[in-house]
Amino acid sequence: MALLPEGFALPPLPHLLLLALALGGVAYALRERAPSFRTRHVIALVPWMCAGAAGHVLFVLGEFPPVLAPLFGTPSAYLTTAAVAGGVWLASLASDADDAVVLGAAGTLAFLVVGGRTLAYGAAAGSLTPWLPAAGFVGGALLGVAVAMLLYRVHDAASVAGVAGVVAVAAHGVDGVTTAVGVDLLGFGERTPLSRLIIEFAHTLPTAGVLGGGWLFVLVKLVVGAVVVAAIAPTVRDAPTEGNVLLALVTAVGLGPGVHNVLLFAVAAP
Repeated sequence: MALLPEGFALPPLPHLLLLALALGGVAYALRERAPSFRTRHVIALVPWMCAGAAGHVLFVLGEFPPVLAPLFGTPSAYLTTAAVAGGVWLASLASDADDAVVLGAAGTLAFLVVGGRTLAYGAAAGSLTPWLPAAGFVGGALLGVAVAMLLYRVHDAASVAGVAGVVAVAAHGVDGVTTAVGVDLLGFGERTPLSRLIIEFAHTLPTAGVLGGGWLFVLVKLVVGAVVVAAIAPTVRDAPTEGNVLLALVTAVGLGPGVHNVLLFAVAAP
């Protein structure tokens, strides 16, 4: 339990059963249909990852009614999002439309609605300060892209992961840099024990007075992201659907917390 973030808790039994049924039904239907899952599908899921993160921020802010709130805690927000996104994907597969385009468009709409509601909360409360968190997002994404490009140059076999691999590393760059911005510049704490230990260790180093503690977490996130993408690349080559599903999961683990950081830091005081 010490490895889990603060606030991690399963929802009440009725909500847990609902999530289990929804996820189980979607997983079964997708397994029966066995659609291909390629780079374009990984990209299409990016706005859904952002929407799930925004939903969790609204949960933290207490903006959901009691009947819905348990569906957007930790980790249920991401399970809820996965169930809805999976349902949308199934519906798109049953139509003549491009499934990745439909999936991405629906996710973008969902994020605009939920993310917009989050920013509206900050504006109404007079606490909306988005520029530094947004700069952290952009800086983290660019740093992650640069690391991915370097990985592809020095380890050619990893380049088979393609754009999806770049997105995965960039997602972890976003998580790392936004966390560093929150901890070192905005006065927020880190909820995940292992991440907190890394940051606390960095504060004991001689560089702490100049660089703070978040830089080491950024480095760890980028290295781990790059190593995992390199490890998944052979699966992308030999079994593209399975490999790209793994890259989508790696992306979600980084982008979800990163976007959560950006939105929470933009609308709430530490």
